Amino acid sequence: MKVMIINGSPRKDKNTATLLRKAAEGAISTGADVEFKNLYDYDFAGCHSCFACKVKGSHTNGLCGIHDQVRPLLEACLNADAIILGSPIYYDNISGMMRSFLERMWYPLDSNKYDDNGERVRILQRHIPTAFIYTMNCPESLREQIYAPMFNGIESTLKNLLGSCTPLYACDTYQFDDYSRYDADMFSEERKAKQRAEQWPVDCQKAYDLGKTICNEQ
Repeated sequence: MKVMIINGSPRKDKNTATLLRKAAEGAISTGADVEFKNLYDYDFAGCHSCFACKVKGSHTNGLCGIHDQVRPLLEACLNADAIILGSPIYYDNISGMMRSFLERMWYPLDSNKYDDNGERVRILQRHIPTAFIYTMNCPESLREQIYAPMFNGIESTLKNLLGSCTPLYACDTYQFDDYSRYDADMFSEERKAKQRAEQWPVDCQKAYDLGKTICNEQ
């Protein structure tokens, strides 16, 4: 089984990447072949609105028609047996690179046609289980109140286009290695350290379990 893991954080060894690597460990424990990619290693932009994927008779087959650095990664995702995405939350949304990646993945897979029964034509003819790991400074008590519409939009689109989406929310994460170096008086370093010590191991275990579970969805 081939699992693609996509890190939408600019940092390769912090919260988001750590949880994604835990998910990778979980997937590997089932015998899966895991490929881990960092989006910030690629030079690309979001959807160009060229409509190459919507031209009548198009042979893109659900793949973006733009030939740039990220196209092989998009193709690898469509050929995978499962996909695990991850992003930090910046200003109430996923990172810009992850958003651009999703635009390039989603639009070619989103059909504007109906079949003879009036049902939306599904371009991808198989189920690719997906998961999305979010890391955020927002506490769990406010997550649903602040971010629910954004999360629901991402997860419902992944479900509609690829078949399923399992989310994992890591809240109130540790932002700085040394809070005393930064102008961040609104945060209590003591409370953050306590949260890190108590909740972070739980989040890591959840990510590991998620990696195992997604491999059993096929």
